Amino acid sequence: MPKQPKPDFKKRFSGLQFLWLTLILIIIDQASKQWVISVFDLYESIEIMPYLNFTYVQNFGAAFSFLSDQSGWQRWLFTGLAFAVSVILLIWLRRNPVGLWRQNLAFALILAGAIGNVIDRLMYGYVIDFIDVYVNDWHWPAFNVADMAITVGAVLMLLEAFFEQRQEQRA
Repeated sequence: MPKQPKPDFKKRFSGLQFLWLTLILIIIDQASKQWVISVFDLYESIEIMPYLNFTYVQNFGAAFSFLSDQSGWQRWLFTGLAFAVSVILLIWLRRNPVGLWRQNLAFALILAGAIGNVIDRLMYGYVIDFIDVYVNDWHWPAFNVADMAITVGAVLMLLEAFFEQRQEQRA
């Protein structure tokens, strides 16, 4: 009987293997937001350390409160965009081999952030933000765990694209 070749696990498994991280981040994001709304009044703030407060705010817009002053249509626009991005990311994760771990990690992080903020939009009509970074009187717009996941994922995607391009130039 001929010897069977060993399966190549990097080709056999897809990037969907990274969805465990997406699920964990969604749970952390939602748990932290539930804690904030149960402990804080709107706009209440506590100092965690110098340059960092927890401050409960409601973001009706997108990043940096973009379009937050509109009449409510932006809720559905941002929800629809997040659903579309999530579907695309799931397709890419399914098509990617597990060996493309940097790209899969970036996709899983962005997916977690998109879903975390969509849950807020669907449940409340706004996103719960609470991490307030500041220097003196200047405050960065408040954000949450989902926003951090999106940001880190986007930076990883950019770094991956940059390093991939440099490797192609060397070859």
